[in-house]
Amino acid sequence: MSEPGAGHERLTFVGHATVLLEIGGARILTDPVLRDRILHIRRHAGAVSGEVVDGIDAVLISHLHPDHLDPPSLRRVGKETRVIAPAGSRSLLKRYGLRNVTELAGGDSTEIEGARIDAVPVAHDGRRYPFGPHVPALGYNVQGAANVFFAGDTAPFDASGLTGIDVALLPIAGWGPNLRDAHHLNPRTAALTAAVIGPKVAVPIHWGTMLRYGLGHRSHEILVRPAEKFTARMAELAPGVEARVLEPGASTEI
Repeated sequence: MSEPGAGHERLTFVGHATVLLEIGGARILTDPVLRDRILHIRRHAGAVSGEVVDGIDAVLISHLHPDHLDPPSLRRVGKETRVIAPAGSRSLLKRYGLRNVTELAGGDSTEIEGARIDAVPVAHDGRRYPFGPHVPALGYNVQGAANVFFAGDTAPFDASGLTGIDVALLPIAGWGPNLRDAHHLNPRTAALTAAVIGPKVAVPIHWGTMLRYGLGHRSHEILVRPAEKFTARMAELAPGVEARVLEPGASTEI
């Protein structure tokens, strides 16, 4: 993986909700899921390159669901790596061996190298099942030379306070055929959210990567079609925003 050109910021869609942000001089990894399998879901994209986890300055955790908070993946990044997570997550993360935890509530901010991180409330049940803490889910506005909003996983939420966003990373699907709209964005509601935020670019995440066992015969419908639908809905509902679809493993300069 080559370094971004001078004066440029870059992101890599690693897969699902995992994105590598190279921004403000920092290397930040969101919701790292780096394994080939988690519980009953399997990675159908290519394996994650070891270069992805090199020199990570911080990890952002949006919420505590297993496909967003994966302890083996976090330990692969490094037990001493700074983890930024929703308020109420610290005790759980420390039980998993993570030693450098910063908790944020909606509206809180912190800094990583040359990047500022603002925690943004979103609409998703972020608890750890079956016995984990019930904590709110967060999105994060990462600000360096460019501003990137990472929504994590969310239903439609009040995005009207997000301004000056260059790139919005918006979830559009999942790992199975049934997406509960009360808890998630879909291609249409993600496009509506992009219209409210008004970024220069919207990049779909939470698609094209993970598939529940036994659904191989529906892989095109579950893994491919959501991005096609998102591009179509963006042209219809947010024509002033570029829909930039990245396959897992692909990068783009911001």
